[in-house]
Amino acid sequence: MFRRSFLATALGTTLALASLPAAAADFPEMDPVTLRLAHVVTEQDGFHVAAMKFRDLVAERTNGAVTIELYPNASLGDERTLLEGMQIGSIDMGVITNGPVANFVEEMAVFELPFLFPSREAAYGVLDGEIGQELLDRLQDVNLKGLAYAERGFRNLTNSQHPVASPADIDGLRIRVMENPVYIDTFRDLGANAIPMAWTEALTAMQQGTIDGQENPVGVVYSFKLDETQKYMTMTRHTYAPAIFVIGMPSWKKLPEAAQEVLLSSAREAAQFERDYNAEMEATQLEELKAKGMEVIEDADLAAFKEKIAPVYEKYGEAFGDYLDRINAELD
Repeated sequence: MFRRSFLATALGTTLALASLPAAAADFPEMDPVTLRLAHVVTEQDGFHVAAMKFRDLVAERTNGAVTIELYPNASLGDERTLLEGMQIGSIDMGVITNGPVANFVEEMAVFELPFLFPSREAAYGVLDGEIGQELLDRLQDVNLKGLAYAERGFRNLTNSQHPVASPADIDGLRIRVMENPVYIDTFRDLGANAIPMAWTEALTAMQQGTIDGQENPVGVVYSFKLDETQKYMTMTRHTYAPAIFVIGMPSWKKLPEAAQEVLLSSAREAAQFERDYNAEMEATQLEELKAKGMEVIEDADLAAFKEKIAPVYEKYGEAFGDYLDRINAELD
């Protein structure tokens, strides 16, 4: 039912777009351009939903002058490799999780401080406002152009060993985290053996049993069938992770202004489309994971988790300049 209703909404959105005065009617002639957009997850993931929407909007609004080719499943490399490729122009663009982006602009990691955002809506308000735009603009300092915030979502802990209901249950578990210092320190403070590694490596490590668990949104657990290696999921919702539509400045500068404007507006619309998709699909995916035998702990002692990660705020609060204070002011 959720899938049908979402597809109906998607179709309705497409029809509504078609009935609007199309920007394509005024789009100037230009030499055809093909841009390669890559991401590291499957075709069933929200990233791919966002990428397809973006591809279709760009084709429509440029009269086919700009073609977006999609490369899912880390076929062009892990997220750090993709970003480095964008910087030098060997890869055009991608939908990239915020964590790896923060290795290039450190302040981006402020969004992923544990238990910062109480809801999706609170996160959207900050990301789509002045603070979010400032940080997107900062990417130009490292030869990248941030177009819009898509979504990875609220992250939850999974593991193969035992149910986790309190920080004590995490003690000693080997947990894969993104290659990002905030994530590493968060899970070390919770008592885990935090192991930073690329997602492609983590999948193999879970299958081989060299790590016990990982943390990701429900959609990732579902699309990668992590229930096959991870028996337990705890709904910690410990971090809200944005994702970013990002293009390398070498590719961006080659585009005429009219095409740049289309990419920007299309990325923003595709990002919102993916947010809506994720919100609608999460409940269904969670029920399907339970039906497959995954044990889901929904009553963990989150107050104890928050208490344990207090040192993360002490360590990183000043590192983000005034961004944390400004975010907290908006949330209040």
